[in-house]
Amino acid sequence: MNPPTEPKPPIVLVHGLWMTPSSWDTWAGRFRGLGHEVIVPGWPGVDDRSPDSVRYDPSALEGVGIKEIVDHYDRIIRAMPEQPIIMGHSFGGIFVQMLLDRGLGIAGVGVEPGQPAGVLALPFSTLRTGLPILSNPFRINKANRFTKRHFHYTFGNDLNRADSDREWESSAINSVNRVFFEGVLSLPKQKTGITKVDFLKPDRAPLLLISGGIDHVAPPAIQKAALKKYAQGPSVVERVEFPGRTHRIVSQDGWEEVADYALSWSLQHAAARDTQHHQ
Repeated sequence: MNPPTEPKPPIVLVHGLWMTPSSWDTWAGRFRGLGHEVIVPGWPGVDDRSPDSVRYDPSALEGVGIKEIVDHYDRIIRAMPEQPIIMGHSFGGIFVQMLLDRGLGIAGVGVEPGQPAGVLALPFSTLRTGLPILSNPFRINKANRFTKRHFHYTFGNDLNRADSDREWESSAINSVNRVFFEGVLSLPKQKTGITKVDFLKPDRAPLLLISGGIDHVAPPAIQKAALKKYAQGPSVVERVEFPGRTHRIVSQDGWEEVADYALSWSLQHAAARDTQHHQ
């Protein structure tokens, strides 16, 4: 008779700006194949729509803000029968940090995450990625078109232009402008910014920050600066860097290595934390 297998925790995947839940199809399929329940909710306004559908009518994205998005994921997670591993990409990685700060999750992974309030590192490439949005504050509640040219710089910088354009067709959507403005305006406000977290929180679930070596949107300098803040507190926070990875790390060739690392790290550290709690 085979010994009973350990139940596998569910996983919630949080997409980032300019993307839909379909950006996670690679990781979601792999984790489901390993026996995990995987939930991939869209941001309010994105929901479960296809990229093509959102581009055709982006009006539902207008005015959507960070608190509304994080509260949306908060409700979903609290309604689950057991706490999940929470993984988020880019802005979704900021939201993961905020959700862990609310006491949710058994482990969290920020995949090339942007920075929460108080982390002031802002490399030139990050500013360049945000310039089309930030240059016109009168469009704070709009949903700017994400051009193929800008996508090539932000997501497709390992590809030629034709291949990058194909990636744009399959995955890119308009920007949720308010989210970008709120994120940037929060940076100098560590204690009051909308993206604030308690870097010294003693009981936060373990957090892994993943950096991509050639990421233009949230380059390694951002995760290094965030790690310095978290290192002042007692909870487990680690960083790993994958060379040659762009902001398309979750679907770029070799994504399997990153996905497997994120999952094994999460399972190992969630189990260790659970053991500590029961001692």
